[in-house]
Order: sequence, then C-alpha cells, then structure tokens
Amino acid sequence: MAVEVRLKAQERDAGKGLLVVFAPDITDMTTIKRVHQFMEHGFGVMVFGFRRSRYNRGYAPSWPHVELGHTADRRYWRRSAALLRALRLLWLNRATLKRASVFYARNLDQLILSLIVRRLYHQHAPVVYEVLDVQPTLTGGGLPAMLLRRIERWGLRRIRLLVVSSPGFIDNFYAPVQRFRRPRFLLENKLDAATLPALAMPPERSRRKGAHAGFKWVVGYFGRIRGRRTFDLMTRLAARCPDVLFKFRGVLTTVEQPHFLAALRRHRNIVYEGDYVSPRDLPTLYGEVDFAWAIDLEHVEHNSRWLLPCRFYEAGLFGVPCLAADAFEVGRKVARLGAGWTFAPPYEEALGRFFANLSAADYAATRRRLAALPSSTFVAGEDVVSLCRLLRGEPQPPARATELVRIAG
Repeated sequence: MAVEVRLKAQERDAGKGLLVVFAPDITDMTTIKRVHQFMEHGFGVMVFGFRRSRYNRGYAPSWPHVELGHTADRRYWRRSAALLRALRLLWLNRATLKRASVFYARNLDQLILSLIVRRLYHQHAPVVYEVLDVQPTLTGGGLPAMLLRRIERWGLRRIRLLVVSSPGFIDNFYAPVQRFRRPRFLLENKLDAATLPALAMPPERSRRKGAHAGFKWVVGYFGRIRGRRTFDLMTRLAARCPDVLFKFRGVLTTVEQPHFLAALRRHRNIVYEGDYVSPRDLPTLYGEVDFAWAIDLEHVEHNSRWLLPCRFYEAGLFGVPCLAADAFEVGRKVARLGAGWTFAPPYEEALGRFFANLSAADYAATRRRLAALPSSTFVAGEDVVSLCRLLRGEPQPPARATELVRIAG
C-alpha cells in the first residue's frame, strides 16, 4: 500500500534543505554511490525511484526512498506508462516534495518526471539533470529519435545544471546536437571514497592459482556484459590466443544468453564466474587479472565512443592496466595517463599481436606508471565537494569559477 514517507528531522534539515533524487533504478550501483555521496556531504536525501530486474535485485536501500514501480531497459512505451502510474505515489508524497531544495534527475525519464513534479508542487526548486549514457534512441535519424531529442531539448531549457560523466557527451552531443549552452559539470564515474577503507588488494595476486594456472595473461571483463560485437571480438581472440584467459563476472545485458553459453562451451579459455557485489568484491576480482577490458563496440558511432566506463576507475585503483580503443574517450584517457594500451582497427589483429609480443618488462613498466598516479584519478573527492556546493548554492573556489555556477533558487 502506498504511504507517505516521513523524514526524520535531522534528515529533513541536513544540508540546508532536502535533496530529492529521481532514479531509474534504486538497485543500480551508480545510484547507490551517488546517494551515499550526497549524504556523506551533509544532505538530507529522499529518493523516488524504480526497479529494474537486472543485477543487485535484492538490494534494500537504507536511505529514505519510495519505490515507484518496475521498468525495463529500452522498453520506452512501457516506461512511459510506468511514469504515469508513478504520479499517484508522488501525489501521496507531495508534502515531502514541497520541502525539496533541489530535484536531481538521473536520466531522461526522470527529468520529465521531475519537471512535472516541479510544475505541480514546487515551482521554485531548481532541477539538475545527470546523464548516465546518451542512448541510441536519442542519436538516430528516424522520427522517434527526433521526437525524443526535442523532448530532451525542451527539458534542457528548464534545468539549472547538466551533470555528465564524460566530456565526450558535451563535446559530441549536448553542445553540437542539442545546442546546450547552459552550465554543465563533469562528475566522472570514480569510486566513492567512503567505501575504500574496507577495500584492500589481497596481499598476494592470485591470477596464477586454480583455474588461472597455465595462462600467460588473464583479461577481466566485469560489470554489464553488453554488445554482441564486443563479445564476438573476444571469442575470436580466445580462439587465436589460447594462452590468454578471458574472465567474465557480472550480468548479461545485450549479449544473448544462448550465444554466451555456446562460446563458453567452445573455448576453455573463456570463463564466467557469476555475478558479484560491488564494491565488496572488487579487490578480489582485480587481484586475479592482468588487464581490464575497456573496449566497448556496441555503439561505436556515439555512446560507446563518448563514455568513460566505471571499470576504468575500478581497474586503475587496483593497479590493473586497461585495454581500450583508439579515438574513443576512454582510449584517449588511458593513453594520456599511461594507464594501459590502446588499439586501432582491425582490433583482432592488433590485440592478437599485442598478446603475442608483450614482454613481462613492458607490462611491469606500465603497472608502475599506473601505481604512480594519484588516487584522485580514480576516487571521487573535490569533484563531489564542488558539486555539493553547487547544489547548496554556495560560492565556489576561484579555481572552479569559470566552469561552475551557483544554482540557488
């Protein structure tokens, strides 16, 4: 039964007001991380969010929240219906919504929902829009894509701040396509500092133990396993490089399960070891591999080329070099930092030669460069502090003045 969620006084009054977050999936790790970051920096937080049947599905948030229903990836008409059904629950919680100091929306669905809520209950609350990915439905040439771009453009004109996880989203889409000229903020997919004291690399790297024994190199792909083209490249490499182990952990998204399982049966050097809990299991995962796979070929003309994936930051923190694609945003970052290796097409040929010729000395030199990078490269710190200052409407330090703006109502 739907009920109004009432906040404790300290939650309601913290952070100079209440930060209301609209989330597409309350079980998603980036949502959980973002909510924890806001709470760590003094905000009272209330989350209105949906669930998606993907991974971490049993997660029960400890923070104040209202579940708005279930949605699914890419099923936009069904998601639209779920948004309409959510309006009743939001009406029941209108007293909470009227206390909001900021509405924080995490994808286009939630942006629309937050703007409706602002119109109905709190017309003076600023809306902040965080972009997780630029979905293919926004970049196509057909009528549905043009309609969605127009809807998003309508929403962009009504927000106070756009938050993106990669500069590629601004440079390639929001500036040239959506003609967005208002304030923006870069908040990369770095790890949450509050979880790190409990995380430590195992004292002895275990990639040569058990099932990993006998392989020259171990490549790890952790998280959402997506992109048939990406996976097929890895299976061809497995056939070409029998001394390289390709290890998967996480959940299948856009790779069909029968196709995935058939590849496991064909190749002894492709293994899947199930789902995992982040961040708890990250030290063990990255302690067992030599490389982190960061080549995403699912949408090479747009989102895959522009994003900076979470696995880049996870791997970097635990000292594991990345394999990335040239001319992609993550590839440029890897090359600039010396945090791994990048490859140009044809990828199979380039990677095959790499695995055959890489020496232990060259590998060790790259790991040393990676280890010398400051932890702030991979762990959120001042960037989150600056965003929280913006959300409170506080002045920014002079060094940030040219890229940030006050958003107080």
